[in-house]
Amino acid sequence: MWPLRTQGPWRLALAHLRRAARPYSGSQGAGSGRGPPSLRTRLVVTGLFGTGLAVVWLSARAEKERRQQLQRMEALRSAAVGQGDFHLVDHTGQPRSKADFAGQWVLLYFGFTHCPDICPEELEKLTGVVRRLEAERGLPPVQPLFITVDPERDDVAAVARYVREFHPRLLGLTGTPEQVSQAGKAYRVYYSKGPQDEDKDYIVDHSIIIYLLNPDGLFTDYYNRSKTEEQITDSVRRHMVRFRSVFG
Repeated sequence: MWPLRTQGPWRLALAHLRRAARPYSGSQGAGSGRGPPSLRTRLVVTGLFGTGLAVVWLSARAEKERRQQLQRMEALRSAAVGQGDFHLVDHTGQPRSKADFAGQWVLLYFGFTHCPDICPEELEKLTGVVRRLEAERGLPPVQPLFITVDPERDDVAAVARYVREFHPRLLGLTGTPEQVSQAGKAYRVYYSKGPQDEDKDYIVDHSIIIYLLNPDGLFTDYYNRSKTEEQITDSVRRHMVRFRSVFG
């Protein structure tokens, strides 16, 4: 049985096909008015048939995407990523917790201010996505967040200097090593301090992931380094359009 919404085009096309397929017989009475199908009729039938196929194909693709999205969401929930809370301090010195961002879309990145190239590249990408979405009318704003994984060096002042290089609304968060560790565990973030050189400098190895949280505060999607700014923008936009709060 075809889906209900596809019955109209298909039934109309089939009716035209039946009429067009009836053989023309010259022995029929002159008053019968029957003749070979006109070019216009054949074009209409072809168009309707093609429309029916297109409707079925689009419906099947939408259903496939919906199932894939449900499977992805279920996998994310079962992984329990981002379901914990965090208690940190932002780059203005204000205490922040996950509850402060309820009702907002959030793009979140874990990194550190001494990162030579990867963190700046990913934050440029993240804030580029935010700018693209800001330019689209009708879309809700996205709050960009940066959480350091190097609390020993990244105090409030260091984070404040860092985030101002990317976006005026980018919030930088830091805290004690224990608080940062709690936030990292909530998002399954790996980070490890490397050995120090003679100048006491070191690199922090860490996960390179941009996280998307929906207005319910739930982890909705993630984007690794291979995702482009355009791909992330498209993904966030789709999540916004499809979003329905679990709290009603």
